[in-house]
Amino acid sequence: MKTPKNKVGEKEMEKFVSKKIKMKTAARLAAVQACYMIEYGQLPVDEVIRDFTTGQVGRYVIKEDINASEELEEVSEMDSDYFTRIVRSVQANKEELEKSLSLFLKEGWSFERMDGTLRALFLCAIYELINTLDVDAKVIIQEYVDLAYAFFSKGEPKMVNAVLDQVAKSR
Repeated sequence: MKTPKNKVGEKEMEKFVSKKIKMKTAARLAAVQACYMIEYGQLPVDEVIRDFTTGQVGRYVIKEDINASEELEEVSEMDSDYFTRIVRSVQANKEELEKSLSLFLKEGWSFERMDGTLRALFLCAIYELINTLDVDAKVIIQEYVDLAYAFFSKGEPKMVNAVLDQVAKSR
């Protein structure tokens, strides 16, 4: 039988794990945004990383409520080291990641034809699927599908799921 002290310890652990997961989710969102900014703003990688990790950029998202009004909502604290690793690695291996992704796109689709946000999302996701061994591929896929739903409402999230699933099965 567990003592109340152990229950408190378990609750503390749940909060810690939950916070850690939220921090990685926030890092993934920020990484997608940063990769987009680097490509389309033609900004230096170090500058964009600094702006995100110091909170100058990416601290808020637009939240729509039931009445279709918009307000700013502060984003959860992110895992800055994880964010930095994703962004630096995507930028350092961008050409290779693009080639890898192209292998899984349906005929008639090209990486260059995609929306910029979708491109940034795919690059971050592909990087993680190929290089992250301590997180189950299904978790990574679900995180990026959820991010796709945050940015898109049409068929893009389904496409993200299908392509990332193929990538995961090929590793």
